[in-house]
Amino acid sequence: MALAVVAVWGTNFPIFKIALDTLPPLLLAVLRFALVLLPAVFFVRRPDVPWRKLAGYGVLIGSGQFGLLYLAVGGHISPGLASLVIQMQVFFTIGLAMFTVGERLRPFQVVALLLATAGIGVIAARTDGQTTPLGLAMVLAAALCWAGGNQVARTMGRVDMLGVVVWSSLFSLPPLLLLSLVLDGPARIAQALAAADTTVWAVVLWQSVGNSLFGYAVWGWLLARHPAATVVPMALLVPVFGMASSAWILGESLPPWKLLAAGLVMAGLALNLLWPRIAAALRPAPGMVE
Repeated sequence: MALAVVAVWGTNFPIFKIALDTLPPLLLAVLRFALVLLPAVFFVRRPDVPWRKLAGYGVLIGSGQFGLLYLAVGGHISPGLASLVIQMQVFFTIGLAMFTVGERLRPFQVVALLLATAGIGVIAARTDGQTTPLGLAMVLAAALCWAGGNQVARTMGRVDMLGVVVWSSLFSLPPLLLLSLVLDGPARIAQALAAADTTVWAVVLWQSVGNSLFGYAVWGWLLARHPAATVVPMALLVPVFGMASSAWILGESLPPWKLLAAGLVMAGLALNLLWPRIAAALRPAPGMVE
């Protein structure tokens, strides 16, 4: 089940790129969260959290993370690299936790951050017509919004994340719709909707049902029944699926520099996630003589 979720999340990057050839990025985000909200809002119970937290989560994740991500992939960065760079949210989440609740950065996290930052540096040094500095900056900003959403979610305690995703879409939609009307204009929106074929609508449906509703529901179900240390490491496969599927579906090239960047970022993510478990396994049991 965990493999199914990360496969859906990873392969989604080249899939939504297909829809962006017809729909403006912000319009795609509007349609995604409209279908997340309706009709699910009539069947999914509102989680027992304050409205302000639902609003914060909806604006940060829906409007911020996905709005920026769609804009970036719409013409400023390749989908495979976007699936990799967005994982910097892990380190942004750590940084926000340090700032808000005083968590301390541990030595292995410093090494992990340096590795991942080196990978981002490789991407920044090799930006080309397919990946631009602006695209890289927008995906990093999307990762920061994701990290902010994570911090809001942490303050909710143990809640039904499917309910959070559905009801927070009430607050994702207005900013996205307003920005789409201002930046795209009613005429372009109408033209794009008229040009959307069955494939485009299938992609939109996959964004809402596959990624948001199925993904979050199953991930939450797994976390409720298995230790987080068992489930969470599977998320490391998201950029693997993202880069591999982008190469397969869209023909995105994987030159040595891109593989080096992926290796550095993935090494940083893996070290940050797995080192506590490795250190605990290597630590002598109480009472043992070293």
